[in-house]
Amino acid sequence: MENKSILAVDLGGTNLRVGKIHQEVIVQRCSRPVPVTQSDKVVLDELVGAIKMLFAEDVAAIGIGVPSVVDVDRGIVYDVTNIPSWKEVHLKEALESAFDIPVYVNNDANCFALGEFHYGKGRGFRHMVGIILGTGLGAGIIIDRRLYNGSNCGAGEIGTIPYKENTIEYYSSGQFFTRECGVNGEIVHERAQAGDTDAVRAFDQFGREVAHAVMTALYAYDPEIIIFGGSVSKAFPLFRRTMMETLSSTFAYQHALKRLVMETSELPDIALLGAAGLYLDALEKK
Repeated sequence: MENKSILAVDLGGTNLRVGKIHQEVIVQRCSRPVPVTQSDKVVLDELVGAIKMLFAEDVAAIGIGVPSVVDVDRGIVYDVTNIPSWKEVHLKEALESAFDIPVYVNNDANCFALGEFHYGKGRGFRHMVGIILGTGLGAGIIIDRRLYNGSNCGAGEIGTIPYKENTIEYYSSGQFFTRECGVNGEIVHERAQAGDTDAVRAFDQFGREVAHAVMTALYAYDPEIIIFGGSVSKAFPLFRRTMMETLSSTFAYQHALKRLVMETSELPDIALLGAAGLYLDALEKK
């Protein structure tokens, strides 16, 4: 790997970004708008064109993070968020045919976990859970230093678990603020930082709800470290206290809680680094 690079792709709903990563550094990058109203072929051609801009002989593999359901083994993506034409795209097959190197595809939450594990605060741990707190709640699971997908790439979908009258992500993501406060979490964050008591109370309640998401991850996977990412995680200091109070009074295994490390992501290019991490994870399998 010393002389090899990885091309990492973050296929968002608005922009697609490509980065060339060499020895843990993004040495080149490009970004293009996603032609979201166009056909699946037009979108794929745009992706291929962006990759070609950075492709070179030293590239060992391509890793792609996609906000969708993924058949990991075959590299097929289904119902990609904000790209209506991408109902079923055989992405791995198409890109391996175009570039003749290995291509790895996974969902954005799993890529987040791999990015933190290989390049961020997850380094040095064996068992890790990465939780994305955004408009929804997703998670990626690292077990014995390897990404755990489950049989259908659904191992980290704790946000969809039934909880109270709905699901965990209904209460423990940005949806909480739009429902309870009538505005998005970023605005509530700004108000809380300015001392607005209603906004502060909202984050207090949010922390109690997030504790249940954390407990679900703890009971299911028993990680050494949990790393939060996503837009809502920027407000972690505002909900950490009530989250920990709830965990301390409710979680059954307090000795495990005392050993648990909890952090927030500080990697500005976590989506690209996470996509690159797909190749590093594949190397672990060999």
